[in-house]
Amino acid sequence: MELHAYTLSSLQQKLQQREVTAVEITQSVLKRIFEIDDRIGAYLLVDEQAAMAQAEGADSRRTNGETVSPVSGIPIGLKDLLSTEGMATTCASRMLENYVPAYDATVVARLRQAAAVFPGKLNMDEFAMGSSNENSAYQQTKNPWDLGCVPGGSSGGSAAAVAADECIAALGSDTGGSIRQPASFCGVVGLKPTYGRVSRYGLVAFASSLDQIGTLTKSVADAGILLGEIAGYDSHDSTSVNLLVPDYLAGLQGDIQGLKVGIPKEYYSGDIHPEVRAAVQQAIAVFTDLGVEIEEVSLPHTEYAVATYYLVATAEASSNLARYDGVKYGYRVPDADGLLDMYCKTRALGFGAEVKRRIMLGTYALSAGYYDAYYKKAQQIRTLIKQDFEQVFSHCDLILSPVSPTPAFKIGEKVEDPLAMYLSDILTIPVNLAGLPALSVPCGFSSGGLPIGLQLIARPFAEDCLLRAAHHYEQATEWNRKKPVIGD
Repeated sequence: MELHAYTLSSLQQKLQQREVTAVEITQSVLKRIFEIDDRIGAYLLVDEQAAMAQAEGADSRRTNGETVSPVSGIPIGLKDLLSTEGMATTCASRMLENYVPAYDATVVARLRQAAAVFPGKLNMDEFAMGSSNENSAYQQTKNPWDLGCVPGGSSGGSAAAVAADECIAALGSDTGGSIRQPASFCGVVGLKPTYGRVSRYGLVAFASSLDQIGTLTKSVADAGILLGEIAGYDSHDSTSVNLLVPDYLAGLQGDIQGLKVGIPKEYYSGDIHPEVRAAVQQAIAVFTDLGVEIEEVSLPHTEYAVATYYLVATAEASSNLARYDGVKYGYRVPDADGLLDMYCKTRALGFGAEVKRRIMLGTYALSAGYYDAYYKKAQQIRTLIKQDFEQVFSHCDLILSPVSPTPAFKIGEKVEDPLAMYLSDILTIPVNLAGLPALSVPCGFSSGGLPIGLQLIARPFAEDCLLRAAHHYEQATEWNRKKPVIGD
C-alpha cells in the first residue's frame, strides 16, 4: 500500500519506528495529487516547495531527538478560508482572488508549530455558502466515489481530498453541516466540535455565532489526534472556552456499554432516502449489540431549524461580508463612476450568485420594520431548539441520526432550486444552532455505490464520549476500510 493511503495514526507509528520519513510521506501525497487531482479538483493551490521544506524540518526534529507532536511530518490539507501567512486565502471567491494574509489562523499556527506539513489549500463553496461545492468561483470538486456527483459542501474539497488520499487528513469548517455532510457524501469521518472548543481566530467569517473549525479524517482515531492538536483556549478569540482538552486518543478505549442513545423521531420522518434509513437502522442494531441502550426521543422544534438557520446565518453573513467593499482589501472594479458605483460594481462582480442571495436575505431580515418579525423571532426559536437538546441530554448521552436525507446527488441536480439545496442540511443545522459537538462516520453504501454517513451528537464539550462511541462502531464494521476507485 502506498504511503498516501495510510491513516494518520498508522503513519505516526511508522514515523516513530523510523520505518518511513516525513519526506517520503509528503512525496507520496504530492505524487497522488499530481496524478489524480485534475479529475477530482480538490486543491485550489498546491505548494510543493513549502511542503517539502516542512517535511524536511519535521524529519530534522525527529533525527535531533526533539519531542515531536503526533502530527509531526503528516500532510494536512487546509480549507481555503483558514488564514495562512504568505499563502493565498481566497475563500473560493473572486473577491479575495489575490489576498495573501499576513498571519496564520490559530489552528494553522498550532499545526505549524507541531511540524505538520501543508500540501496546499482546498476548494470550497464560496465563503462557505453551499452544500455541494458548486458555488466555488474557480472549479467544481467531484466526489471520488462517482465523478458525476457532488462531494458535498462547503468543505467538499477537504472531504474529497481525504477520501481520494490526496492528504492524510484535513481541516474544514462547519456552519450548518459543512464538515459532516461532505464527510457523509465522501465516506470519511467528519467532526464538528462544540462551539468554543476550537479557536476561530483566522477563520474568514460567514456566520460568527455558528462557524466552527473541525476535522476530516480517514478514521475516528485520526479525528481524536487532530482535534487534540487544534483544540484549546485562545485569547485571540473571545468565544474560545478555557477548558482542559482531554486526551481524545486515550479515551477511545473506554467502555460504551450502558450508554444511552436517543433516536429523535423528527429526524426519521419526511423525505429520508430508504437506503439511508436502512443503513442507519443497521447501525442502530450494531450499537445495540455493543451494549448501548436505544430509546426514541423528541426534538419538537426541529421543523423550524432550516428557517431559523437561514435567517440567523444570512443576517450574520450580511454583517460580516460588508467589509468587502473594494476599499479595504480584495477585489475592486477598475472602472467606476464615483464611490457608490465602485461599491455596487465591486460587490456585484466580486461575489457569486449564492453569496449575493444570502447577503440580500440577511440584509432584509435586519432592516427596519422586519428585524423583530424575522431575526429576533429566529433567535427565540434558536433558544427553543437548544432547550430541546438540553431536555434530551438530561437522560441521554448521545443522539443518533442520519447526516443527510440522501446520498450524494448529481452535479447540477439542485443548482436551480436553492430551497432543495438548503434542505440537504436539514439534519445537521440544529446542531450548529445549539452549538453542540457532532460527528459523521461511514455506515454503509447506496445501491449506486455512494457512501452513507451516520451522525452522532453529544452534550457540549463531550467530544470524548462522541469519539469513543464512534470508534467502537467503526471497529465493529468495515465501512471505513473501503476506498474509492478513481475513474476518468
